[in-house]
Amino acid sequence: RQALSTRPSGERLCSTEEATAGSGTYTRHGFIFSSLAGCLEKRSEDSGLPVVSVVRDAESQLLPDVGAVVTCKVCSINSRFAKVHILYVGSTPLKSTFRGTIRREDIRATEKDKVEVYKSFRPGDIVLAKVISLGDAQSNYLLSTAENELGVVVARSEAGVQMVPISWCEMQCPQTHTKDFRKVARVQPRFLQT
Repeated sequence: RQALSTRPSGERLCSTEEATAGSGTYTRHGFIFSSLAGCLEKRSEDSGLPVVSVVRDAESQLLPDVGAVVTCKVCSINSRFAKVHILYVGSTPLKSTFRGTIRREDIRATEKDKVEVYKSFRPGDIVLAKVISLGDAQSNYLLSTAENELGVVVARSEAGVQMVPISWCEMQCPQTHTKDFRKVARVQPRFLQT
């Protein structure tokens, strides 16, 4: 097991013919890339190919990974998608801002063609989403809220009051009793930020 020099996130490490992707890496187009900044480690396996993994330095940045549940804040919406800023990966706050996009077809699992973005999210909403693909050069992650546990967890009404979920597609202002459409998350306690 050898530790090599520090590598930036997103660097191409080697081809999948030379090694197997370990933790802190991902494969794309037959190559292994680092998914976080840290030290590259190569571990020889008896079964043949060495395993390449990247171990994070204590100081370095955690990055959203495919399959990770992230907490994000909606910045803007249009008819095709919602733009968000990713704030947490799991329960770890991010030091710098990552941008994400939730496309209309990734908002929910059923009747995707009937989804309307403005009835699912509004700017300022806090949303739980899952990373479905890594960012491009602009670090724009594609996110999905298609599972029941994912969607809006915190939304404020026009009166500025935190709304209460009343169904999976509606929230209500406790002050004015106005109802608003949202793609509401069925929140699991482990994901809630205090």
